[in-house]
Amino acid sequence: MAFFLTSFFDKISAWLIANKLRENVLFLILSFLISTPVFIYFRKNIYYFDAEIPYDKIIVFILFLLLFLLILKWLRKKVLYSIFIYIITFVIASIQGNYSLFQVINAYKIIFLSDEMQKEETFLEQKTLKPFPNKSSVFKSVDFANSKVRNFALYAINTHFTKTPNYAVNRKLIQYFAVFKEINSRWNYVNDPKGQEYFASGSESLLFFSGDCDDHAILMCAAIKSIGGSMRLIHTGRHMYPEILLGTEKELEIAMYLISNELFKDISKGRTIYFHRDEKGKIWLNLDYTAHYPGGPFLGEEVLSILDLQQPNTTIQSAFFQ
Repeated sequence: MAFFLTSFFDKISAWLIANKLRENVLFLILSFLISTPVFIYFRKNIYYFDAEIPYDKIIVFILFLLLFLLILKWLRKKVLYSIFIYIITFVIASIQGNYSLFQVINAYKIIFLSDEMQKEETFLEQKTLKPFPNKSSVFKSVDFANSKVRNFALYAINTHFTKTPNYAVNRKLIQYFAVFKEINSRWNYVNDPKGQEYFASGSESLLFFSGDCDDHAILMCAAIKSIGGSMRLIHTGRHMYPEILLGTEKELEIAMYLISNELFKDISKGRTIYFHRDEKGKIWLNLDYTAHYPGGPFLGEEVLSILDLQQPNTTIQSAFFQ
């Protein structure tokens, strides 16, 4: 049996390399398929590319492609064994839920298509922030532990984007954006009582999805925090808006791809993604109601104070915003 399989593989391999064009096309396709997951692993665990024009990313990928092309040509008489091993590897990875061919393609799209997207980071002069107005009332209004808020968030994530490709890999971000979509699509701006500042709790705003900017920001923070997101509130003097913590450039890249190519494709087409970077270098994405996609434009007012909702017992009066 072993002799028969060896003979069969050798005959098929001989046929595949008998025609020069067929051989070159086959080797190029195989080199690309093998290079992509290796390149993704290299980029994620060894060296992250972070340049305005990704020359290093392109050069390293081409080097991987050429390396595996040379290896395959060296093994040209046993090329069918290479195809067989490659297929078996991906079948096992897919069954175990580790890294399927679909995930490789999706990761490749994230890496390369994200370079075509626009992004804008607001750089502000370092300054001491002012105390957040009505800090205690606002913090108390973000009632993320309320069962109504949690149930609303669950409704949103089970309503939107459930069939997004590669959902399991990017689950958290997709769920946060599902909450954004549900609130953003239903919100109706209503002023506070004249001469008063009224802060509706997140659970209260769920009754009619109406209120002013701070009510919207509070509900957005409460709902996303109820499913594990890290949120903060930005105060500009006449406006308040929520931001979600993405963290690193990698997370920003994935978020930009999801916004522009999967979840808000038509709305965000050709639009800029706006975000802030804090004093520790962490990236915060704008979730204001001023746009129908995450990362919409800022209103252009100066940032006066920040309320970090992960720090209940500390003030941010002396923090720096950058």
